[in-house]
Amino acid sequence: MGENKTTFTTQNIILENRGNLTITGIEQVESFNDNTIILNSIKGGIVIKGNELNISNLNLEKGNLNIEGTINSITYSNKDNIGKNSLFGKMFK
Repeated sequence: MGENKTTFTTQNIILENRGNLTITGIEQVESFNDNTIILNSIKGGIVIKGNELNISNLNLEKGNLNIEGTINSITYSNKDNIGKNSLFGKMFK
């Protein structure tokens, strides 16, 4: 059977008291640990930095992500630059 993939066109980021973060439009979680979470979204790469970060809910079919912990920064990277700084991006430059 054909695969139904939902296409997201908007993205919302809601940060409550620096301790609860909700993001929509998430396509993939690249990596995560207690201090850094790296995501791919419909609007580009996102790097979230903080302390005691925990992904409390992830639904890639709906594109939703919830993070708990102390959020220190949320940074976007240009979608065209995703992968250029990765190991494979540097190898095939």
